[in-house]
Amino acid sequence: MEKSFITIVAGLPRSGTSMMMQAIEAGGIPALTDGIREKDVDNPKGYYEFEAVKKTKADPSWVKEAEGKVVKMVYSLLYDLPDDHEYRVVFLQREMKEVLASQRKMLERTGKKGASVGDEKLSELFKAQLKKFHKWISDKDNFSIVVIDYKNMIKSPADQAEKVDKLLGNILDKDGFVSAVDPSLYRNRS
Repeated sequence: MEKSFITIVAGLPRSGTSMMMQAIEAGGIPALTDGIREKDVDNPKGYYEFEAVKKTKADPSWVKEAEGKVVKMVYSLLYDLPDDHEYRVVFLQREMKEVLASQRKMLERTGKKGASVGDEKLSELFKAQLKKFHKWISDKDNFSIVVIDYKNMIKSPADQAEKVDKLLGNILDKDGFVSAVDPSLYRNRS
């Protein structure tokens, strides 16, 4: 019997992962979420998070429940996933200056303190981590990945739907996927 794969949406924080979760869910793949983190001004359509992913290293029991579904994870947590499953990763990339600007605005609105390092140093750190991640995932037999650019998702969601659908084995309702993309939420550009 063929195992069902797990779809994972990953990327840096503030790179469009919640939007991608919405699109994939609208495309017919059930989302594994818990609703603990409620929607707000930074993510007016919701965060689509599942708290259990943060504790995967200690307790990966949730992974079986994710088969046939889509779940959002910060890319660095993928290292903790057990090897006995197939994962198809939709990885969001966004210009680093936009990621940092969006993160900064969200932290300001919530009154939280950001990283004590400057944007340039943080950018270098993220780039090094992403390089390591992409090398790691390319060596994993049970992972497939497609990289989707945030701006392309906004400008041409139908083209991105094609890429995601190919990764998922042509099971996506592409019209549903496209209908979930809201260009008005592209706000933090610098």
